[in-house]
Amino acid sequence: MTDEGETIESVPLQRRGTVDYMRVAGRRSVVHGLVEFDVTEARRRIRALEAKTGEQPSFTAFLVVCLARALEDHPRVQAYRDWRGRLVQFDDVDVNVIVERQRDGEHVGVPHVIRGANRRSLESIHDEIRAAQTAPADRRQTRVASLGLRLPGPVRRLLWRLPQVSPRHWKRIAGTVAITSVGMFGTGGGWGISPTNYTLQLTVGGIDRKPGIVDEEVEPREFLSLTVTFDHDVVDGAPAARFVQRLKELVEAGHGLETVLET
Repeated sequence: MTDEGETIESVPLQRRGTVDYMRVAGRRSVVHGLVEFDVTEARRRIRALEAKTGEQPSFTAFLVVCLARALEDHPRVQAYRDWRGRLVQFDDVDVNVIVERQRDGEHVGVPHVIRGANRRSLESIHDEIRAAQTAPADRRQTRVASLGLRLPGPVRRLLWRLPQVSPRHWKRIAGTVAITSVGMFGTGGGWGISPTNYTLQLTVGGIDRKPGIVDEEVEPREFLSLTVTFDHDVVDGAPAARFVQRLKELVEAGHGLETVLET
């Protein structure tokens, strides 16, 4: 029985995965950095490429390329502590991104791991993201996931403890770093802050147009709001700051887009 003007409905089974992830991730010693990157040049190159080819490059693919390149210069930022307290560092940059798919008539965000992003071109990553957005659901995987979500909560949450127990298995399942986007579902600037089970996560906010200084002159620029989250048990402040600075240089220079325009 419900009161007038009140609706009660069942919580979707899939929400259990999100609840479990957030509960475990919330116990990590994370530090969030809220930064703004000037993406005017990158967006100009993306628009130029769209005019040339008729297809808009994925902005997520561009960020993946920049992230992977920055991690090649600062590989310790994606290291993990295992159950023996050792640091496990990977050569490959496997980036877990959120792709938007249509499911049961609704648009939902689905995780997808881009393997070896530090050895990939922007074009190949773009093509993989577009393919993932339209790929049919794996029925066998869906059935297994559905059965897993029906297990008791303490058992389900053991999966999300993999980064601290076996970083190698976590890499195989979920990648080494993550990019999640709140900007893809809205417009304007703003940051998102979220717990994470990764040593490094980028939370992409919105893009806002505001005044910037170029060559001592004030002009309108486009700024991306980005939250960079680190596990402080693994990464200290100085290495984190150097990584963010390198990432900023790559993003603001439109890294990876120049080779696309030349082809």
